[in-house]
Amino acid sequence: MTDETRDTTQPPEGQTPPPPPTGSVPPPPPPEVQAQAPGAPVKADLGRRIVAAIIDGVIAGVVGVIPVVGGLVGAAYMLLRDGLDLDFMKGRSIGKTVMKLRVLRLDGQAMDIGTSVKRNIPFAIGPLIMVVPVLGWIIGPVVAMIIGLIEVILVLTDADGRRMGDKLAETMVVDSND
Repeated sequence: MTDETRDTTQPPEGQTPPPPPTGSVPPPPPPEVQAQAPGAPVKADLGRRIVAAIIDGVIAGVVGVIPVVGGLVGAAYMLLRDGLDLDFMKGRSIGKTVMKLRVLRLDGQAMDIGTSVKRNIPFAIGPLIMVVPVLGWIIGPVVAMIIGLIEVILVLTDADGRRMGDKLAETMVVDSND
């Protein structure tokens, strides 16, 4: 074979091709980035999410100590908090507003009252029990603590940080810029 007809993209017979130049191939992204689909939502910072939940819980708890009516108002706040369309809250709870978090529906629709109720029903059970005088005031907080513990465990163990309520409502908490 003459030099003119030989394929210059392949090394001559019996020789191995040279290795690619160092630094020309970027290293693969870390596994957590590889698992993310482009444009997929990224779960919220856990610390900020905990603080937001504490803020919301304190609001509902303070209101909830008012006999009968307080439990109803506290439960209503816990149910509706992520779907309230008030200017200062921007469609999210007071805790999430303060901590710059937002709840996203996985179907891309805007948050609404119905989705908020589905998402937050686990947290409203304890305050609703507190409507029952005396016995409810004792049992309600215990039930609320047990449900809260279960939800925290799910947030910590789920890859997307989705708790029972998020799975029920098909939502996810993410960091927000506003």
